[in-house]
Amino acid sequence: MTCELILGGARSGKSREAERRAADSGLAVTVIATAEALDAEMAARIRRHQADRPAAWRTVEAPVALADTLRREAAPQRCLVVDCLTLWLTNLLIDAERLPPGADAAALPLFRHERDALLATLPALPGRVLLVANEVGLGLVPDTPLGRLFRDEAGRLNQAVAALCGRVVFVAAGLPLVLKQG
Repeated sequence: MTCELILGGARSGKSREAERRAADSGLAVTVIATAEALDAEMAARIRRHQADRPAAWRTVEAPVALADTLRREAAPQRCLVVDCLTLWLTNLLIDAERLPPGADAAALPLFRHERDALLATLPALPGRVLLVANEVGLGLVPDTPLGRLFRDEAGRLNQAVAALCGRVVFVAAGLPLVLKQG
């Protein structure tokens, strides 16, 4: 299995970089979409992403059960594009506002189960997997406890996934910078 993490800020070109790498792979491509169209603005973003992809690419929605979806979809001659881990994390932290002050996200059973399942699944997958994620730790410190929890968990998730991937790329202004090449 070849696993790559492609990080970047909002509108940095990270999804486009993942799509370019998937197209260049010569493999059949399946996009695993984690976003949910909960409002008109998000629905428009999803439609824009879909319109940018080749028509031959399959799309599978996995807003929560990402590890199960990866196990089901991965194959030796297939490239999976997960877009994106950060939205998936948002879906897992949906109940985080109920946590007591200072509690860790690991207190959320869904978060703990799905995160652990993803990290256990990635090294065993056949084929190629391109994971897209936002780098949210370069900006201001969020002013709410939930915002800080999200930023911290996104950073921890990115570090854990990067450790499992043979290649890690940071994208800024549409330009990829290879951070790790294994």
